[in-house]
Amino acid sequence: MADDAMTGGHFTHNNTTAHKADRVLPLFSLKGRTAIVSGAGAGIGLAVAHALAEAGANVAIWYNSNKKAIAEAEKIEKEYGVMCKAFQVNITDYSAVETAVNTIVREFNGRLDVFIANSGIPWTQGPAVDGELEHYRKVVATDLDGTFYCARVAGLHWRRQKLEGTTIDGKKLENYRGGSFVATASMSGHIVNVPQMQAAYNAAKAGVIHLCKSLAVEWVGFARANSVSPGYIATEISDFVPQPTKNIWKDKIPMGREGEAHELKGAFLYLASDAASYTTGADLVVDGGYCLP
Repeated sequence: MADDAMTGGHFTHNNTTAHKADRVLPLFSLKGRTAIVSGAGAGIGLAVAHALAEAGANVAIWYNSNKKAIAEAEKIEKEYGVMCKAFQVNITDYSAVETAVNTIVREFNGRLDVFIANSGIPWTQGPAVDGELEHYRKVVATDLDGTFYCARVAGLHWRRQKLEGTTIDGKKLENYRGGSFVATASMSGHIVNVPQMQAAYNAAKAGVIHLCKSLAVEWVGFARANSVSPGYIATEISDFVPQPTKNIWKDKIPMGREGEAHELKGAFLYLASDAASYTTGADLVVDGGYCLP
């Protein structure tokens, strides 16, 4: 929290300022800014990386094992005329996260503006009492601990940038209004999925949502924190699910289908950009209506 954002247990008045903007579309521009997207080798993360680059951001995309991310970064750089590089990062290792973020900040104009914490893995072993404890630890370490590590390292940069008003190499920060952290949560943080059993995943994603709400308060004055909760999205993360189970999902979705990764671009871009300057601690559910009935 900025030093002057709270006194005596109460928030100080006017500790943030509103944009003076007559037009809305320029607020979605990320030109000249630096963004990191974890879990961006494919699926949701890659789609979001494209959206941020299209909006003008220089983008670092992180992957764990999917080396296709290297070629995808080259495509993004050519298509949008921005800087884009791929980095192999194990987000369950805090020191690896810290090293990667610091390296990117130095290489990408000495600044960090946006962090999309998208890395995540599914629970695949059925009821909690039958699943292996090691699988539980891996799911929670990736989906919740990794998100926390990313937030912590990014938050340290944003607090310094807001306090000093400079890049890492001492140059004046241009067009900087604070950091934006957006985590990929899940509708599974709101509801209990059926027919598949996935208590560990549900709990981890609920934790991600509440983590972002908590950070929104802790970071007031130098960064915003929000989450996006997708419903069933047609990506490789659900390839292990049999088609009969997916048909049951569709029975429960008012829109009658799984979503596509590109249908999440707008939600993430909104939260990453100045268009969301008064939006913090929010969770945006994008699930085709699944949570409504």
